[in-house]
Amino acid sequence: MKKPYIKKILEVAGFKVWLVNGYWIRKNLCDDFTNYSQHYQFKFIPKDEFWIDREASKRKEIKYYIQALLMMNSLMEAGVSRKKAAKIADEVEKAERAKSKVVKKLEEERQDKERVIKKIHKKFLKKLSNDKLKVWIIRGDIVRAMFYTDFTQGGHEFVYKFIPKGEVWIDDDLYKKEVPYVLIHELHERRLMSLGMRYDPAHDDANAIEFYCRHHPNVIKKRIKSELKMNK
Repeated sequence: MKKPYIKKILEVAGFKVWLVNGYWIRKNLCDDFTNYSQHYQFKFIPKDEFWIDREASKRKEIKYYIQALLMMNSLMEAGVSRKKAAKIADEVEKAERAKSKVVKKLEEERQDKERVIKKIHKKFLKKLSNDKLKVWIIRGDIVRAMFYTDFTQGGHEFVYKFIPKGEVWIDDDLYKKEVPYVLIHELHERRLMSLGMRYDPAHDDANAIEFYCRHHPNVIKKRIKSELKMNK
């Protein structure tokens, strides 16, 4: 399996840490692969390897991902459930992120949510927005440090309460060519949840739409336009 691999960046505790092509993985293996993962989450990852999406390596977040992977792998190998292992690993990652100067400074401003949101907003995608819904490229590293360590790719207010009403957020770690596919997922999921559907079935339905569009890219513009019209 050569295509996912880009570069081995280090070895730690007996694990080879690889930068991988997340776009190829999401299109050909599993569209649920996000910033990083290991064997007990996805069986196609060898037991002695940790995979980190190339796009997730833009900033100095790799050290946090590796710490979380080590913790999660150890717990799941010992028989701890994926959900519990992920929760513990998230706490470890959150504690490490809290030590950074950027987070310490932002913590002082946490009460002023508008100010924090302004720092998270990076680029307004006017052509992919309308009067009722604004789409933003955002600083994913700040969101992971301040609100939710597992935030990846994108989201909206019906899943993440820290996202302002009427906004869809797209992580700036994403490959530019992946933005439309993540956006169609978030728009479709948001519309279904706004109509009362629970997250799990809405997410599954959005995954199906995203998968179809990734393999039929000629329909993506039309589907986004349609979903934007139906979102309220």
